[in-house]
Amino acid sequence: MDTRTLGRTGRTVSAIGLGTWQLGADWGDVDDTAARDILDTAVSSGVTLFDTADVYGDGRSEKFIGSYLADNPGHGITVATKMGRRDAQDPANFTLARFREWTDRSRLNLGVDTLDLVQLHCPPTAVFSTDAVYDALDTLVQNDAIAAYGVSVETADEALAAIARPGTATVQIILNAFRLKPLDEVLPAAKAAGVGIIARVPLASGLLSGKYTTETTFAENDHRNYNRDGSAFDVGETFSGVDFDRGVAAAQEFARLAAGTGLSTSQAALAWVAQLDGVSSVIPGARSVEQARSNAAAGEAAPLSDGFTAAVKEIYDRYFREAVHPRW
Repeated sequence: MDTRTLGRTGRTVSAIGLGTWQLGADWGDVDDTAARDILDTAVSSGVTLFDTADVYGDGRSEKFIGSYLADNPGHGITVATKMGRRDAQDPANFTLARFREWTDRSRLNLGVDTLDLVQLHCPPTAVFSTDAVYDALDTLVQNDAIAAYGVSVETADEALAAIARPGTATVQIILNAFRLKPLDEVLPAAKAAGVGIIARVPLASGLLSGKYTTETTFAENDHRNYNRDGSAFDVGETFSGVDFDRGVAAAQEFARLAAGTGLSTSQAALAWVAQLDGVSSVIPGARSVEQARSNAAAGEAAPLSDGFTAAVKEIYDRYFREAVHPRW
């Protein structure tokens, strides 16, 4: 597994991490045994970064990870959690008092005194330019409640605002073959500033596995069913905000492109993002040990060609640029 420095945290992490939203909620059911097996498989495959949030299953995901850490001393795992969505999305709620409340709960869930990395969880845009927010985060670092902080964003402009702040260690942003806007300015700015980039939704909610058809259905409690119109949260989080049928057609083309790499379609999609200059780690989720093992293997892939990248960009330009690029 390739490793990189995670921005200003100074920590070394695996190029492929593990997103754990699915261990909490919103992706159909994942039982306790399956959740533990996924964590075990990811770590045995070289993964050293877990990404979670205090609202994933109302803390269920954090608690699974906390239990795993307790049973595996000396694990060498970096846990990135998120905060800010336990209250109304009003900039006035992003205060030191709330931050203490939220991080204290996450520390309890994870069973640690100091959180490795806390990210603001896609807060209102105004939060990214509020001095008092960064002052509060700096205070938590000074108090050893958190070791470092970053942000999770919806838009490139939000990312750029956070990168400009000297205390921002990382930026988490949607980045995949169907969402290329971060390549324009965000990745170069982050690299210049020494800020780590955590790429989320790298498989476009599974579209880039190449396994879906226009007839594919999802469980009632799966966001790929109930959030296609953005009624629950930003639609960009579900299938990267692209039309599902159009996404299936584009994914079929991507699958044909990936066939020449010696990798599976999903592995090629993950490896391509992981190999972008400036990306620290990519955090696909996994709902089975097979997925966890396959995803991790993408972190060992040989470099993909310039021709592969050119083809990815051509697919994006033809299917998605007009509809997606201006939005996020």
